Amino acid sequence: MKDALDQLEVVNSYADLPARFYTRLRPQPLTEPRLLHANADVAATLGLSEKALRAPEFLRVFSGQEALPGGQTLAAVYSGHQFGVWAGQLGDGRAHLLGEVVTPEGNWELQLKGSGMTPYSRMGDGRAVLRSSVREYLAGEAMAGLGIATTRALALVVSDDPVYRETVETAAIVTRVSPSFVRFGTFEHWSGQPDQLRVLLDYVVRRHFPQCLQAQTGEPADGSGGAPGGPSDPIHGVALRFLDEVVARTARLMADWQTAGFCHGVMNTDNMSILGLTLDYGPYGFMDTFQANHVCNHSDTEGRYAWNAQPAVAHWNLYRLASALVGLGVDPEALKDRLRGYEAAFLAPYHANLARKLGLAAFEEGDDALADGWWKLLHTQEADFTLSFRTLAGAVADPQAYVARFADREAAQAWLDLYLRRVARDGRPDAQRVAQMNGANPLYVLRNHLAENAIRAAARGDAGEIDTLLMLLRAPYTERPGYEAYAEAAPEWASMLEVSCSS
Repeated sequence: MKDALDQLEVVNSYADLPARFYTRLRPQPLTEPRLLHANADVAATLGLSEKALRAPEFLRVFSGQEALPGGQTLAAVYSGHQFGVWAGQLGDGRAHLLGEVVTPEGNWELQLKGSGMTPYSRMGDGRAVLRSSVREYLAGEAMAGLGIATTRALALVVSDDPVYRETVETAAIVTRVSPSFVRFGTFEHWSGQPDQLRVLLDYVVRRHFPQCLQAQTGEPADGSGGAPGGPSDPIHGVALRFLDEVVARTARLMADWQTAGFCHGVMNTDNMSILGLTLDYGPYGFMDTFQANHVCNHSDTEGRYAWNAQPAVAHWNLYRLASALVGLGVDPEALKDRLRGYEAAFLAPYHANLARKLGLAAFEEGDDALADGWWKLLHTQEADFTLSFRTLAGAVADPQAYVARFADREAAQAWLDLYLRRVARDGRPDAQRVAQMNGANPLYVLRNHLAENAIRAAARGDAGEIDTLLMLLRAPYTERPGYEAYAEAAPEWASMLEVSCSS
């Protein structure tokens, strides 16, 4: 483990791209910054010791006062569709990429969020508030604990600098960590410029999808041979195989979101990672009361990004990515053919997830009716998403106690009778089933009211709630005596909490 930032090996692969891909600039540091929390787990992934987190240099770098040793700070440009409408040029309006840390397990980009204005800020102030920064800091660890692909956070720095949203709030900077921050919108930005698009595709594939360089029979293995842009151009095969990879990763991410009750809130193409990571935590939420059409984003007045719409929206976004690849001269029909694989790529992990959560040995033909009946029961009964799954493990041993959890006991009993017959058909020992379910259904999730409690404590300079939540969320399936309140359904006051695009 390294005890100082200047001992890390830092490279700048994104800065090695043509200058049109970014703007080099320094962050705008916070006034009298304070390190509210540093993530020792993420630091260890980067090869940093806990001693390094306490060094004055750590605060200076991650408050925007100094550059990362060896890093070249920049803000990236990209475009995108926002709420289904082409928004044109966007970019890192309040984020600065510091550099890329080399580790034996792979490279990790470090990015400040809330670090000041850039040429891509549009009408924004380049800042992030404490409220949203705490939520993002916690969200990555919550998702990682659930085994869902995600960006994570290294540090949370706060200041008394005022930031104007619906009210006056205080500023914060969160340091985000990811193998890459390239988005669908990065490709969309260059869709009309094939030379730049080729540079981007080559960069992404060689760093993250080298298997896509493997030629099919009769196809050159690299960029040699074939006229650029012509029908035999090898980049076409690379682009198609790249799209296959992104389709598969995105489909898996959607399956994981759906079965965790997670709503992203702003699935714009500029918020979609080409690595299939959960990216840009804004108005997200884990559902308390299950509603199939639940909308977590108060700004989403038309419900475009409702829970039950997320898989279809992801598919739509993949079409936008594929449309950008047409700019390379790739056959549109070939791209469409790759996109047709999305449904199967989604259903396989979705069914596997449901089988684990429902305690089934495998998802079989006919189980769709059981699953649909389950979602309908939760929806009509306005049941708690997390606790309904978690307590289902005990339904075989005590069916009546489980049925009593629902207002309409007759409806609950009707579904449970189907479920008990299905479980009996598996014929597995009850202990094996229960262990499977308790390993797939978390007891602790980042409910909005728990995040709100952490935010309120953080506003007082108290990071204790963050520490507690990180402990629970990193092992969300393990019951911890003394923390029962963190596993309870949301209190009544939580229904008044709203998150929006300002989050």
